[in-house]
Amino acid sequence: MKTINWRVIYTIFVFTALAAFDNIIIGLFPPLFQSISKDIHTSIAKMGVVSALNILATAISSIYWGYLSGKYKRKILIIIGTLIWVLSVFLTSISANYVQLIVFQILTGIGLGCIASIGFSVLTDSIPYRLRGMILSLWGMTQGLGGIIGSLMASLIATATDWRRPFEIVGFIGFFLIILYLFVKEPNRGEADPELKNLMQKGQSYNYIIEPRQIVAIILKRSNLYLFLQAFFMNIATGSLIWLPTLYIFKIEEQGYDIKTAIVASGYLYAIFQLGGITSMYFGHLGDRLQSKTYRGRAYLTALFVFLTLPFYIFMFVIPMTNLSLPAGNHALGILIALLKQVLLNPWVTLLFVLSFLASAAQSANTPNWLALITDVNLPEHRGTAFSVANLSNSLGRTIGNVGVGILLGIVSSYAKEPNSYIITLSLLQLFLIPSAWCYIKMAKSNVTDIRKVKATLKRRARGERVKS
Repeated sequence: MKTINWRVIYTIFVFTALAAFDNIIIGLFPPLFQSISKDIHTSIAKMGVVSALNILATAISSIYWGYLSGKYKRKILIIIGTLIWVLSVFLTSISANYVQLIVFQILTGIGLGCIASIGFSVLTDSIPYRLRGMILSLWGMTQGLGGIIGSLMASLIATATDWRRPFEIVGFIGFFLIILYLFVKEPNRGEADPELKNLMQKGQSYNYIIEPRQIVAIILKRSNLYLFLQAFFMNIATGSLIWLPTLYIFKIEEQGYDIKTAIVASGYLYAIFQLGGITSMYFGHLGDRLQSKTYRGRAYLTALFVFLTLPFYIFMFVIPMTNLSLPAGNHALGILIALLKQVLLNPWVTLLFVLSFLASAAQSANTPNWLALITDVNLPEHRGTAFSVANLSNSLGRTIGNVGVGILLGIVSSYAKEPNSYIITLSLLQLFLIPSAWCYIKMAKSNVTDIRKVKATLKRRARGERVKS
């Protein structure tokens, strides 16, 4: 029994680590926008389009990966998907022009699509029900950590070498992940659902698979519709945040520092100012506790914190980096130490840190509870597909948020200069958090009906009754 438990823990570890790579690759781009555009002779505004197309390709391909995960062995699928994105990342590192960069990043997105849908499907069948929110918070937190790692890699490695090296390193790490997959225990579909516990203990299998005719019903399920809309609005707001390093660069340059120092410092600040994300596990645990009392608990809890994210981020954008003190040159360690001192000694930077911690903490409540809800309201064989459609909605929002910065920036720049143009643009896009919170409030009632229906269906199937999806 201990061996089985350790293999389950290993599986959870591998797939939570895997979740970081989607966001590492996304996080690599913003700090490198200027370097890449200069090297391949294109405008910096077009870099946002490359990032957006990568996100969109990931989302669209994840629907097909999700459908396949409901029919075939997920371990083989994840290895194939990883090979695709690893090779494409290497090709990105040798891009000679803008067209090549776009093509290779679209191919990367197609490979990365397997991470979201199949990784989610495997995890939800591995995690005990009572810990669903808390463990899924690790998966979500790892994604956030991936964005931070990507940004730091770009800032530190690229300034010491060139913009291509970080992509090469990520590709090499991806090859090692394929070796780790070989020892992963693929769980039985529905293994973690308490209603199927007796079935699994008897050595029987849950042999229901998704059918094409069921996809429309999955999409139109009331709870799913609100979850799709919530993800769409939320990610318009949060998708714009990949431009934060660029905002920090302009604020640092405003204090009289050169571009190389600004790039290194902005990468560190992006990481430091996301530390509130570590509270995600607590919010996942809190969601588990509330959900055990009422099936409306997660929705109401998350609505509150999504709404609170709005004022915290806007205030954070507005606060200046007055009296910022950094060492001469672009020595990475010296800049990090100086920034940590500034957080403690410079009241402006201290206020920025407090606001960023509160903003990222409030935002972190969304991921674990959203993931737990989309698991709760869907049958095991439907979860990969439901998550993939939701991920498309998620990514469409993130794409609009990403590209929206460029469009709004062009308008706002006619009336305000940097960094004020970025402050106004990013603040406007945070207003989409209001309909995002509203979706949670609206879905609370339908959650009760849909969760009860899923549990009743699984209980009947566990008794041997043939129940249609």
